[in-house]
Amino acid sequence: MAFAHPEFLVSTDWLADHLADDDVRVFESTVFLRPGDRGFRVESGRSEYESGHIPGAGFLDLQADFSDNEQRLRFMMPSAEAFAEAAGRHGISESSKLVLYDRSGSMWAARLWWMFRSMGCTGAAVLDGGWNRWNAEGRPISTDEATYAPTTFAPVADPARFADLDEVLAFTAPGDGGGSCLINALGRDQHSGADGGQRYGRAGHIPGSTNVPAMELTDPETGLYRPAEELAALFEEAGADRTQRVVTYCGGGIAASNDALVLSLLGFDNVAVYDASMSEYAADPSLPLEVD
Repeated sequence: MAFAHPEFLVSTDWLADHLADDDVRVFESTVFLRPGDRGFRVESGRSEYESGHIPGAGFLDLQADFSDNEQRLRFMMPSAEAFAEAAGRHGISESSKLVLYDRSGSMWAARLWWMFRSMGCTGAAVLDGGWNRWNAEGRPISTDEATYAPTTFAPVADPARFADLDEVLAFTAPGDGGGSCLINALGRDQHSGADGGQRYGRAGHIPGSTNVPAMELTDPETGLYRPAEELAALFEEAGADRTQRVVTYCGGGIAASNDALVLSLLGFDNVAVYDASMSEYAADPSLPLEVD
C-alpha cells in the first residue's frame, strides 16, 4: 500500500539533493514542553538549532511568531494577516517548496505543515525522520544562522481545516455527530484517564472519541513514519471514514496536527484539527469527560 499523497513528506535523500534549489525553504520548528506550574511551560528549540542544524535551514518559533498570543490558550492559529506577515518575514511565500523538521517526533513540524497548508502553501512538506534521521545518517550540519530574503505571502485561508468547540460538541450529541469520528492524538494513559488528568486538570477523553496516539505514528528506531498499511489500520480501527469528516484533538493542537498529517497522507480530504483541544475543553467543568 502506498500513501495517497506521498508529496507531503520528503526524504533526507531528497532534501540533500535539493538544499541549494532557489525555491526550497528549509526550517527547523522544534519546541520543548517542560514541567511547570501550569502543567508545562513552552521552551523554544532555538538553542538546539543554534548548536547545529541542517545547512541552509532557518528557524520558525511557533509560539512567538506563528501563534495568536492575544489569546489565553497556547499555540492558537493566528489570523491570516498575522500569519502571512510572519511567513513573509521569514522569506516564505505561498508558492515556496517548504520543508519543515523538528527534533521531537515530527509533531511540531506537522503542526506548522498543517498551518501552512491551511493558508494555501501547497508545497509544504515534512522531512521524514526529521533532525534525528538527518544526524544519524552523518549528513552535514551547520551552525551558521540561515536567513532568506523577506517576501510576500498571499494567504488563501481554508477555515474548514480547523474545528471549534461547537463542532466538537456536535460529535458528542445524540444522533448524527456530523462526521465519522473524533480522534484523540494524546497518549493512551491520557486518553483512558489512567494518568489522573495531571496535565489538563481532569482525567479522561471527550465522550465518544477514539484514540490514535501521535507518538505511535513513527518508528521509534528510525523516526520515519510507519508504512501506509500500518497507519491505515490504526485509523480504520479508530473509525475514520474517508467519506465523512474527521476531527482530531489533543492538548493544544500539536499532536492532533500529526494525526491530521497522516490522515492526509492516507487520502482523507475532510480533516480538521480542534485547535483549542483539551486546553479549552477540560478547563470547563460543565463539559463531560469519559474514562476507560
